[in-house]
Amino acid sequence: MLVQKLDSTDGFVLVDLEGAERSVGIVRLAPKILVDGATWLARSGTYQWASFERKVSGASAGLNAKGDARATAIAAFVEEVGPRVEAGTFLPSAGKGLSAADLAPLAALDPRGPLVPANEGLLAAASVEASVAHVAPAGGTLRVALEGLDAGAADGTALVARLSAAGAVVVAASTASGAVADPGGLDAAALVAALAAGDALPGPSLTSGSTIFSVDADVIVAGSKAGVVDHVAASAVTARALVPSGPVAVTAKALATLRRDGVVVLPDFVTTAGPVFGSWPAEGLDLAAAEAEATAAVTAVLAEVADHADGPFLGAAVRAEAFLSTWVEQLPFGRPLA
Repeated sequence: MLVQKLDSTDGFVLVDLEGAERSVGIVRLAPKILVDGATWLARSGTYQWASFERKVSGASAGLNAKGDARATAIAAFVEEVGPRVEAGTFLPSAGKGLSAADLAPLAALDPRGPLVPANEGLLAAASVEASVAHVAPAGGTLRVALEGLDAGAADGTALVARLSAAGAVVVAASTASGAVADPGGLDAAALVAALAAGDALPGPSLTSGSTIFSVDADVIVAGSKAGVVDHVAASAVTARALVPSGPVAVTAKALATLRRDGVVVLPDFVTTAGPVFGSWPAEGLDLAAAEAEATAAVTAVLAEVADHADGPFLGAAVRAEAFLSTWVEQLPFGRPLA
């Protein structure tokens, strides 16, 4: 692992696999971004690329700034890493505290072309929806609870629309500003409209004392931040499966708790892998084709690890490590769990 302090502003760029020709990951901005958290975000990226046999390292960058210093820090970061982006050695995207517009000058230099920078959340939503379909119970209506629709890797608006089109019923949803739940199903069109407008979610507020994780649903989709599913949240889950919508959503202790309780936990580095299939696209590949490719590939990997003795999360980790071992001298220490 290589951590490089920025020269022009208070921040760093972390690359998980030293010597990799390419590294890809998110950039976050806050008053204090910790290297430890960036490590696991980068590790999830490494396992994601390896899951689809790409020789690419995960990466993560942090900018420490607040208030009036924000614009200056972003401008300095863009100028400093620009040559690396143009060379294709470090390819960043906007994470917490940043927008795509903040990094637009870097997107213009990105050798992957415009498909990923413009549609990263849509591609992630496609792979999350495919993952939900993979664990859906046979027969009946799929009932889904969605945590953190305004955060995570997947675009919340697109995810609700895709699940609704597939016939699923959203029985609970949350954003940073609140949560709503209805056992009979929330109005998907109203949810999409509220998310698009940045309004409060429509529907009855979640019962006092309850959490999105305790809702009666078949599948919980969660991933607003690293470690959002900790052992406390895990102990409340009654759903049959948990599908991450953002990187390192599950802690190691939560994974053990969920496995003990018979809950299927899918690997975040597979469920959110849609953007992999828009990177360095073949000539003529458009968003619809990239989404279709992502859906097929993610479904295939999840089917391959579905019956692993240690569960699909660890099965997918072992699978990714098998590919990593073909091109790195030593596996990185620690699997992508918060």
